[in-house]
Amino acid sequence: MHPDRVFAIIPAYQEAGALPAAVRDVLTLGYSVVVVDDGSRDGTEEALRGMPIHYLRHATNLGQGAALQTGMTYALSQGAEIMVHFDADGQHPASRIAELIRPILEGECDVVLGSRFLRREDRELVPWKKRIALRIGIVVSGILSGVWLSDTHNGFRALSRKAASRIRLREDGFAHATEILGCLRTAGLRYREVPVAIRYTAYSIRKGQPVSNGLNVVVDLLLSRVLR
Repeated sequence: MHPDRVFAIIPAYQEAGALPAAVRDVLTLGYSVVVVDDGSRDGTEEALRGMPIHYLRHATNLGQGAALQTGMTYALSQGAEIMVHFDADGQHPASRIAELIRPILEGECDVVLGSRFLRREDRELVPWKKRIALRIGIVVSGILSGVWLSDTHNGFRALSRKAASRIRLREDGFAHATEILGCLRTAGLRYREVPVAIRYTAYSIRKGQPVSNGLNVVVDLLLSRVLR
């Protein structure tokens, strides 16, 4: 498969400072890039001007889940064969995309989920407060989706065209990470986890999810089920 058939979908909200470097890292490897500007007001569009990317914009901030769905729908329309969810803040190493998508290319599965907890060296990179929040997410996601993984709220994941066409995210915020797992189970999609190392910087830690977001995710998911 030619690299440009692999689309990195990058949801971005107020990431003008870190986003250009993340985009350049992906472009250097020959992959296509879709940036979904989720209503930013920090000059994100100007920061990306001149880059050979697909730029989409939400008029208002709708949330990461909504931005990913917008990006996947667009990538499907452009003939993408594999879609990679990629963070805008530089946490995800573009050099690991090849390893992430390999199981899909080799026909082993439809979805690949990155995990920070399969290798000791990757696990030790995660700040201890972050580990608490992630452990909450693992339990919540397992109970609500019926899919138990070692790392359920890792945004570094890859989907085949088949998988992306069968997944429709309705959770706009961070609860989409649990919703995706439910979609995998309902659609009968094959999935596996692969080890990934996440780069934590002072910036990414400062803007990351607090431990209390584990409770927020639970509330979002329960409300969505009641209101449907």
